[in-house]
Amino acid sequence: MPAPGLSTGFVAVAAQPGAVARSRGHGTRAHVSVSFGPGLALEQLRLPHALLATATLAYAAVLLYVAARLLWRSGRVRSIAREATPAHLTGEAALCWAACCRHFGLAGTRRAPALATSHAIAGPVSIGLRRPMVLLPVGFPHRVRPEDLRTALAHECAHIARRDFALNLLYELLALPVHYHPFARRARSRVTETREMLCDQLAAAATAGEQQYARSLLRLAALCLQPRRAPVPHAIGILDANAFERRITMLTQPKQPIGWARRSLTLAACSSLALGTCASALALSLDVQVPAATTPGPRSPATTGKPLVVPGKVMAGQVLTRVDPVYPPEAKKAKIQGTIVLQAVIGKDGTMQNLKVVSGPAELQRSAMDAVRQWTYKPYLLNGDPVEVDTTIHVTYSLDR
Repeated sequence: MPAPGLSTGFVAVAAQPGAVARSRGHGTRAHVSVSFGPGLALEQLRLPHALLATATLAYAAVLLYVAARLLWRSGRVRSIAREATPAHLTGEAALCWAACCRHFGLAGTRRAPALATSHAIAGPVSIGLRRPMVLLPVGFPHRVRPEDLRTALAHECAHIARRDFALNLLYELLALPVHYHPFARRARSRVTETREMLCDQLAAAATAGEQQYARSLLRLAALCLQPRRAPVPHAIGILDANAFERRITMLTQPKQPIGWARRSLTLAACSSLALGTCASALALSLDVQVPAATTPGPRSPATTGKPLVVPGKVMAGQVLTRVDPVYPPEAKKAKIQGTIVLQAVIGKDGTMQNLKVVSGPAELQRSAMDAVRQWTYKPYLLNGDPVEVDTTIHVTYSLDR
């Protein structure tokens, strides 16, 4: 991925088939680029190489820092898992743990989670890829009510059943190149909040219902956020106060069923938006050129005897030999730059039959003409027969500022 906010003339050149760029002389860096068709305004935008290099290094440094921090956090999680002590529940707590595992289809499978305790956490968390584990703070089963323990265990089992630990790691890896972007952070926070809400719904169904589950969450939040406890990542998802409030609201507010009319209107609106977006994208990006012979008119050689007008982008793929334009030393010294627009007529044998200047600085016209006049093309076939072609070529001369 390119570094954020960077753009050079070479980006525009590379976007055009058959584009060339060369530097001549010493001192001021001069660039000559050739594009076929309408040309690009970005070819005139050139940033100092020192600025580009600095920005690229800064982006690479940020990317390495974010990746190193993710590796450190992953190592910290592994360290906590290694230092954890297996938990041995008895009585009602053991029955509660077994019931949660059965409800989420984890009991007796390869993904059956282990249960352990750790001094490094303040609330229940679920970790692990191949060997999932539910971690509880030391003494947690004895400090909470049985219904609150079932709430915490059911919530973490829901995370394991959904493979949220692996998905969260995947999201972090995919977001590394754009981690700096505020929209990426916003999207990540919304994904996390939605994930917690889904687990709330699953866990509430495995316990005594949404109302009782919400009350248990509030009691667990008061326990896990005591000042004497050290903060830990995502202790049952309660560290984000705003998200936690919305979760409680979702659990406690009355559910209003969505009627068929509302569902139909929503589906129709989404479908219209999707179709409009696709149509707009196709209208903006699709460049279909109908051969002149299929639509007889003034541009058809069959009816007028004039050369066939072919877009420059099409002729770019027909070039056999090309001579690179040279930046005139006098124009370079005078800091003259600009774009020479050439109209070319290419013969049936692919050689340049006629070439004239449409526009551009006079000091640069001869250089462009001398180079392009030597180009040769593959014969352009229409209905299997070679025809003369009329096309346009843009030669852009620019200097580094």
